Parts: sequence; C-alpha cells; structure tokens
Amino acid sequence: MNDADNIILKISALEKTYVTGSENLTILKDLDMSVSRGTKCVIVGESGSGKSTLLNIIAGLDSVTGGSVCVNGKDVAKMNERSLPEFRRSVLGLIFQFHYLLKDFTALENVFLPAYMAGVPKRAAMEKAKSLLNDVGLSSRAEHLPSQLSGGERQRVAVARSLVNDPELILADEPTGNLDPANAALIGNLLFTMAEKYNKTLLLVTHDMTLASRGDIKYRIESGRLSEAF
Repeated sequence: MNDADNIILKISALEKTYVTGSENLTILKDLDMSVSRGTKCVIVGESGSGKSTLLNIIAGLDSVTGGSVCVNGKDVAKMNERSLPEFRRSVLGLIFQFHYLLKDFTALENVFLPAYMAGVPKRAAMEKAKSLLNDVGLSSRAEHLPSQLSGGERQRVAVARSLVNDPELILADEPTGNLDPANAALIGNLLFTMAEKYNKTLLLVTHDMTLASRGDIKYRIESGRLSEAF
C-alpha cells in the first residue's frame, strides 16, 4: 500500500460559512487535515469552535462552503442524496453524544437492524449483533429496551451498533458528554479498545482531556483551523 492509499481522510482548504440574514458566520476556514488508516485521532476545542460541524461535514450531514473532504479518495461534498446513505452505511460508524437508539426495539434489535437493512442475511446479522453486544459487555441486557437501560448501557449499545456494518472510519462526537465520570471513563476505554480490536480508524471529538490524551494524533480547533494540541 502506497502513502496515498494509506490515507483514509484528506481535507483540503475546507471552509464552512453560515449565512443568517445579512450576517455571515465562518466556522471553519482554510482547514487542512489528513488521517492515516488505523489512526486514533482526537480533536479538542471550545464549544462553538466547529468540532461537531467538522464531523457532520465528514459524514455528509452538513454541506461545505468551499474546499474538499475526501474519504477513501471520494469527495463527500460531491455525493448525491442516493450515494450518501450508502456511504454512511458502508464506510462510516457514527456515535453521537445522544445514543439515538430506537425506543421500541431491544438493544439486540438496535444493533441488528443496520446490518439487516444493508442486506446482510438475517441470521448473519443477528450473530454479528450478538457478538458485538458481548464485546461491550451487554449480552445479559440484549432483550432490554432502551428505557430499561442506564445511560452508560445505551451508549455501549450505540458503540456496538456503530461497528455492525464493519465500517472503515468511526466518527464519535462527544460520546461521553452526557455521562457521569465513571461511565464516561468506561465508554472512552471501550471506544479505543474496540477500534483497536477491529482495526478501525477513529476520529473522536471530546471535551474530556483524559480521554483525548489517548489519541495517536491530537488536534485543537481554534479560529476555524486545526493545530497540534499536545
């Protein structure tokens, strides 16, 4: 594999400006970033600095004003409404501050459904879901609804769900932000452990400096640009 093939994410001259009435608010400006496969990359920054905006753009959930965002050599900004869902389903694993579990489905069903909807045979999808729930320590809670799970357990289900379609890149946006310190430490450790076990590239946005210190590469976002953090 040459150097270019080893780059899973390459961002060049990225700009994001929001227009509200007569006012323009630039969140990201001339931002460049390159992430190699298998890297555990962390971004820290103040609230409103553009961390979540950046992840949303990488995921195709928000548009760019200028520049390019390439994942696996394909520019996300040029994907259409038909190709974006397939891109998210097959390439990305998404974890947010809120778990976004389906409230009427069990933990097992929440992990199973993305694989089944992606065309994985039912039995294989179910076995994969069971295996991942076991990985995150929730085999005994598989048949519980989200309302019957603690906040930490729900987020562990979300971690398992993010891996069920064997994504290449995991995007985690403040995944410990709503948790108490003990559960935050557990989820943080789980993220890095699972990314390592399954050889995934991890891009993590966090306020938690203890969690951030575990990254292979650490960036701080300020004034719309990235700089080496610590």
